Amino acid sequence: MNGALLEVDNLKKTFVLPHSLFEKPRTVTAVNGVSFTITAGETFGLVGESGSGKSTIGRLIARLADPSGGRITFGGQDWLSLKGKGLRQARRQVQMVFQSPYASLDPRWRVIDIVAEPLRTHLDLGKDELRERCATLLDRVGLSSNLMDRYPHQFSGGQKQRIAIARAIALEPALLIADEPVSALDVSIQAQVLEVLREVRRTSNLAMIFISHDLSVVDYLCERVGVLCQGSLVEIGPTREIFSTPKQAYTQSLIDALPGRRRFQQQI
Repeated sequence: MNGALLEVDNLKKTFVLPHSLFEKPRTVTAVNGVSFTITAGETFGLVGESGSGKSTIGRLIARLADPSGGRITFGGQDWLSLKGKGLRQARRQVQMVFQSPYASLDPRWRVIDIVAEPLRTHLDLGKDELRERCATLLDRVGLSSNLMDRYPHQFSGGQKQRIAIARAIALEPALLIADEPVSALDVSIQAQVLEVLREVRRTSNLAMIFISHDLSVVDYLCERVGVLCQGSLVEIGPTREIFSTPKQAYTQSLIDALPGRRRFQQQI
């Protein structure tokens, strides 16, 4: 695909399982030759059962883990060759929102400290400008700037995830990796957080990898989707096309296991 922001080519990741001194090391393949591309402003979904390799792929792209093989090209640059200062600077362009907002926010920090940390790390801003930037970011995710001096325990799960999103977009990245960002939230709150992500993407031309086991959420948010089974990409294409006429029995099994399957199929 011409003009790709992100190109993942034959990506692989194996893990060595814990073993004793007298045992032969055993490995498990978490990601097995996965390839896909993403353009600027596109939302690409990754779906599959638990253990299919979705989150591992996200962590490899974010450089939170090193692959066992393959290539990642971001913005025309060899993403895996970056090290040290070059990697720290490049990471501004790729940010991640994790599944649990309860675990991703430091309970000892105020909201302003949490949101401002990447700004302090990468930009030379005065105290007033930092506070102004944080207020703008909170407004973008639907939170009042009056809440900046509170601590995470004073917020609901949905509000905490909004704070995590504000932090992730603070440096205006080109790519956001959202790893099951609503699965830990009440159903009534999920739609609100999804709408925040959708609006953030719309107003900033942000590309997004949206990782989820919930096909209805992926259908709502993503233009294209890749279906993972045991570390391999078994289907990839436009979301509605994949979900309405799946070519693989595994994809159909994911649809069949979806609560409210009939309503989902009527919608697509």
